[in-house]
Amino acid sequence: MTNWRIRDLQATDLDGFLQLWEGYAASGVEPVYSLNEVLASTRADTAVVATAGDDVVGAAVARAAHDQAWVVFIAVAPSWRRRGISGALLGALERRLASQGISQMTILVPDGEEHVGSLRQAGFVDKRHLRYFERAIPIRQEQVLVLRELGGRVLDRNRWDSIGGMQKEKQTLERRLVLPLSDPELSEEFGVVPPRAIVLFGPPGTGKTTFAKGIASRLEWPFVEVFPSRLAASPKGLAGELRETFEKIDELDHAVVFIDEVEEIAVRRGGEPPSPMQGVTNELLKIIPNFREKPGRLLICATNFIRALDPAFLRHGRFDYVIPIGLPDDEARDAIWRGFVPERSKELVDYTALVAATEGFSPADIEFASRSAAQTAFERAVAEGGEALAGGPTQADFEAAIHQTRTTVSAEVAAEFSEDITTLARL
Repeated sequence: MTNWRIRDLQATDLDGFLQLWEGYAASGVEPVYSLNEVLASTRADTAVVATAGDDVVGAAVARAAHDQAWVVFIAVAPSWRRRGISGALLGALERRLASQGISQMTILVPDGEEHVGSLRQAGFVDKRHLRYFERAIPIRQEQVLVLRELGGRVLDRNRWDSIGGMQKEKQTLERRLVLPLSDPELSEEFGVVPPRAIVLFGPPGTGKTTFAKGIASRLEWPFVEVFPSRLAASPKGLAGELRETFEKIDELDHAVVFIDEVEEIAVRRGGEPPSPMQGVTNELLKIIPNFREKPGRLLICATNFIRALDPAFLRHGRFDYVIPIGLPDDEARDAIWRGFVPERSKELVDYTALVAATEGFSPADIEFASRSAAQTAFERAVAEGGEALAGGPTQADFEAAIHQTRTTVSAEVAAEFSEDITTLARL
């Protein structure tokens, strides 16, 4: 005759339930579900306990979803194990769930779990092809409203991998930024201080904005873009609105903050009469040190005209790195072309010829040429109909589009960029 019994969990059982949880967590087996999740299920879902007198010696909790239930917690006090209590708890859950229309009961078992034998005896099947995966949502609920006010968002996780080519730049950003920011504790052990602010500079259309978004995607941090032109329309003035924007950003746990064409608000100071933007530049120079004080932040400023920036803006202590983003090399152009050529044309084009013909093209130039070729093929197919509809852009279409594309970066701009790398880059 057993000296324990199974019943529904009651409010007075909470202390005993928590003792079971503490013993379970202290056993070295990492629970699949957190205590908060389990306690929420005890209130809203199905929970049973095994009691011996006034003591809670076992507990099981299940959460129903459609016609399936998940066992989120099961534990038996060490001194009461191997008495059939686990099986009885599972049986009690099953009977209660069956009355709710549940047809399947599932449990995720962490490594080292002692209930495996009881589960098999209770008729559970070990689905060996299944593994448990989990992912933390990168932004807390209370921060969603702040992010919305800022016009920010959490970007798709695949943006970084989708950047075609540009491997040298990606490797630099991965090593200098992503690695220390994603693992600050390890960085600290090696004496590495994670960066807080960087400048990306280079000719127009080379992908600076794409890289900024890719970094946010890679870190899984919210991306907030600050638009000086929008801030200027505020009755508080550009400087006041800029300050308030960064105060709101401070409420986020993590953020990649991006200011494109930063030369608009970080112009060289001086001259008579003083430029009306000097007050904005001064405000930004004050904001950056404050921004740097809190971890979990990265400010990315991008500029096409780094020579136009105030010298004080680029000094050590404000920006950790000043990174050039230039025109894609042969390998990068090959990867970019492969990303833009439509599926129906991939086997028909000579990528080597396309790469050679687009020396000096920016990623934006290549995108424009590829879209022009696609548009030409589309219009031809609609006009001719029939078999033409099954085709796609041809090699001739791409070559014609390349010939008609005016490159963004002139030889003079490219030469200036090379000089800027020598005199201003900081890696």
